[in-house]
Amino acid sequence: MNTQFDLNTGMSERIVYVRPVEVAELPEEVRAQSQGLEKIYAVHAPDGARLALVANRQMAFALARQNDFAPVTVH
Repeated sequence: MNTQFDLNTGMSERIVYVRPVEVAELPEEVRAQSQGLEKIYAVHAPDGARLALVANRQMAFALARQNDFAPVTVH
């Protein structure tokens, strides 16, 4: 969950998608870092690539906005 990713490289669209993810569905390596959370939030590029995993929805939206992206919720 602490892997660095440059959000400004190779992205022509300025939209990212935010969706909840069940921690149980993630690889063991990520589950070990989830600090007991059952649900976290993923930030995805328009092509579906997962850019980030964060603890809550508010943090996902803040991360997107700090990097000049427009976050959109996906169910």
